[in-house]
Amino acid sequence: MNIFPVVVFAATTTFLYAAEHQPTAEEREGLEFAARLSGGRPEKSFTNRAILRVRDAHGRKPPVTLQIATQVNSDSDWQVTYQVLTGGPIQTLRIRHRGTDLPVYEEGNRDTAFAGSDFTGRDLALEFYHWPGQRMLRRDKAEMRKGRPCRILESTTTDPQAPYVRVRSWIDLEHLQPLVAEAYDRQGNLVKEFSVGSVRKVQGNWELKDLEMDGEKTGTQTKLEFIFSSP
Repeated sequence: MNIFPVVVFAATTTFLYAAEHQPTAEEREGLEFAARLSGGRPEKSFTNRAILRVRDAHGRKPPVTLQIATQVNSDSDWQVTYQVLTGGPIQTLRIRHRGTDLPVYEEGNRDTAFAGSDFTGRDLALEFYHWPGQRMLRRDKAEMRKGRPCRILESTTTDPQAPYVRVRSWIDLEHLQPLVAEAYDRQGNLVKEFSVGSVRKVQGNWELKDLEMDGEKTGTQTKLEFIFSSP
């Protein structure tokens, strides 16, 4: 199982950006790396359950149980549906991926906090890998993060509606998966920090055990814990 089933192809606008702006070596490598990252289409359909644990300034909120269903329709068409089962109002977020197009939010809002957590639709879809600005930092060497050798990818956008406009990702070189991503606003302030908590190897495949998201401005923290998967 791909541990990031929602990772998507780089958007067509990314390649248009490359053609029009004659990118530097760092930008070319960043565009190529973002395209490789976004090629992680799930191999097959599957369903996960997960628990959202949210902590705010007043302490921990009651846990929310989710169902996460990934449906693969073709090589270039798949969708991921997040649905609240218990612990909060019924809420559904459905994200459709079609090849190199931007994700389509068929149900739910991309900018609304899902189930009262720090995750929005943009976050869960890793939409920043679609952004037109991609460049690789420190091309001459890898950097250690969470005890793993990583490359650093910086993604930028000029979208006036984006809640953050620059994301710096530390990508595990062996598994080609993001370990940490820091999101910054237009003033250069850290808005959110996304982090892989832990993974486990099951029958030769790496499976994600949990994700964490820190809301730097809100002082909140969300942990998404996967509890099982099924074909």
